Amino acid sequence: MKEIKGMQEVIEVCNRLITVTSCEFVALALQNEVGPDVRWHYAAGNLNDKYKRITVRFGKGIAGKIISSGSPMMIIDFPNGIFGKVTDHPIMLAEKLVSTYAVPLFFWGVPKGVLLIGNRKASTFSEIDQEQVKESAQALEQILKADIMKDAGRS
Repeated sequence: MKEIKGMQEVIEVCNRLITVTSCEFVALALQNEVGPDVRWHYAAGNLNDKYKRITVRFGKGIAGKIISSGSPMMIIDFPNGIFGKVTDHPIMLAEKLVSTYAVPLFFWGVPKGVLLIGNRKASTFSEIDQEQVKESAQALEQILKADIMKDAGRS
């Protein structure tokens, strides 16, 4: 898969999410092609580039938990009410996020990615916002699957 930064369709989906939802930050994480680790590949509304250096183990952090469970997750007031240690949530710390909503991205029926929206203040995300994130995740699945298939055709 080519670098996501250069994929205009992915950038457009993420930027649109910031516009249509009540969020300040959008990020996309994908499980590595080899091994169980998960890495943040793209962010919009980010304060810095620390997200690029964050890698979490399968089942750890927001991204790892969503990929291992295949279920959406909302955090309303980080670090209050979280399970585990604060340091288990590096994307929250790096971007000073207090509230997030994240959903899995499925490839061939298996959760392999995460789309996350976030705010730097305590808030909940409406059902409309949640639906927008789910629809955007489905759009990203199609964009990324098409890219994977294109790459497979070249090898």
